[in-house]
Amino acid sequence: MKMFNLNLFAKSGLFVYIFIYLISPKLAITQITNVDIRKNLENALNTRNLKLIKTIFKEDENFQIQEKFKGIIKDFPNSKWQIKRLSEVNSKEKIFNIKVNGKKIVNGEIYFLESNFEYVFSSQNAKINNGYIKNLLTTIRNDQNKIDIIFRIPEEVLTGTKYDIDIILNEPLGDVIIAGGIISHEDESYLKKEINIKPLASGGIFKTTRASSEPARQIWSGIIAHPKGTISFTKSVEIVEKI
Repeated sequence: MKMFNLNLFAKSGLFVYIFIYLISPKLAITQITNVDIRKNLENALNTRNLKLIKTIFKEDENFQIQEKFKGIIKDFPNSKWQIKRLSEVNSKEKIFNIKVNGKKIVNGEIYFLESNFEYVFSSQNAKINNGYIKNLLTTIRNDQNKIDIIFRIPEEVLTGTKYDIDIILNEPLGDVIIAGGIISHEDESYLKKEINIKPLASGGIFKTTRASSEPARQIWSGIIAHPKGTISFTKSVEIVEKI
């Protein structure tokens, strides 16, 4: 049995909590101004403008956000962000879609990052406040997309219900031996955990679990090791009282 330390993929999922951006709380703000703010923040992320990033969060969040952002720059120096405005959740909360792509070289292997998620937040005194990530799926892989993999993990489930987690290799394995593992964790605890990697008898990872009895956010992280390469992934599941 082999152990994979999640520190290798420390930026593979939860680091996306820094990809949040500013919207003015003024009631008179126009749609054109909103678009300009979105573009300005997108440019700031893509050009590594830490000074601008610092100005858009509440003061007590600034240090942690800057440190995470610097870490991403170090690990994925060419990462690119795309920010899109989605429909508002309600009069107090805004929602955005963020896509991040990048690559890095580790021991001669090229690893590609792809992350898609929604960021929901409110604003207070022109600062980002009470933000959270949902519908997150992040992968880091070095297989040059040669492995045809499908992630069947729900975005939302009802409290107390059973649900399935299926990571499927959509191709005949033949004599190919694959290995993998998956764990669940709370928002920041994944850095302290390791994934047990073991041979997989079937073509992927298949797991049935039960949602908590209270609304929460569950994070799943895992690794698939294949002769063509390795894929690590992080996926969030919202546990809600009604859908």
